[in-house]
Amino acid sequence: MINIKQKKLCQQLGIQFNNDDLLLQALTHRSAAPKNNERLEYLGDAILSFVIAEELFNRFPQAKEGKMSRLRASLVKGETLAEIARELKLGEVLILGQGELKSGGFRRESILADALEAILGALFLDSGMDVVKPLILRLYDERLDSIDVTETVKDPKTRLQELLQSRKLPLPLYSVKEIESADNQPVFEASCQVSLLNKLVVAQGSSHRKAEKKSR
Repeated sequence: MINIKQKKLCQQLGIQFNNDDLLLQALTHRSAAPKNNERLEYLGDAILSFVIAEELFNRFPQAKEGKMSRLRASLVKGETLAEIARELKLGEVLILGQGELKSGGFRRESILADALEAILGALFLDSGMDVVKPLILRLYDERLDSIDVTETVKDPKTRLQELLQSRKLPLPLYSVKEIESADNQPVFEASCQVSLLNKLVVAQGSSHRKAEKKSR
């Protein structure tokens, strides 16, 4: 059964779950229970990407594929998702294991972003695309309205590579390895190194892709 804060979250989002268990699963981090939000996150990630891609396609009929891909990547990246999650105070309703609670997991960008995607996945299973799509567009309303397609929006990896190429410098070296976290769950550690800089940037994420994106 959902608690008062979780009910307020639904009211804030303008949604109501027919099956509260789906919402609870979406809010449950893997550190808290075997039945957690990882699979729902996977589904929500795909739904979010589709809805944003379709909206960009319809809003900007003159924009080229590369431009729309970069805009979508900027809108669905973990940093943006975490910003939205913080606006919703999502961290206050998450279900975390004791270790994550003590280490401040309710503030961690990756946990907030994953939970928001999981809610979208859960809502899709509960109520369908006709309900989850309007929610996504409401959450992204201001961000979509502020887009200027004349601006160049590129992901950090592309910007770094173009900067190095413009100065005729070697491209960065990336590496990714899998390590184990404190709760014995797989974590990926990615590193990025520029040959002329005496600095190695290292970041971690719950997937190969997320770790690499954070290291850029």
